[in-house]
Amino acid sequence: MKEPLSFESGRVVRSTQGRDRGRFFLVIENLGDGRVTVADGMTHRLANPKKKNIRHLHAKPNVVNWDTIRPEGGKVQDSDLRRALEACGFAVDHSLCEEG
Repeated sequence: MKEPLSFESGRVVRSTQGRDRGRFFLVIENLGDGRVTVADGMTHRLANPKKKNIRHLHAKPNVVNWDTIRPEGGKVQDSDLRRALEACGFAVDHSLCEEG
């Protein structure tokens, strides 16, 4: 039987419920009690991550190492999250930011 994927920091997840259904996020922190904080660098930024119930997320097999996101050192930024999601093959939807 397959082991279920854990929701550790850096795991790529897809939202299955809520307004953000279908969007991909990175797990920032596991809060315990079945909740995690997630961010995508676009609608939910690192400064204000979204708290989600793990029952409303589908874990992907991809895990992003925080050291490889910003190899030159320094603080991880929202653009680094977007770049990491795109590198894993999960494009960030830019339609919310486009004008017109």
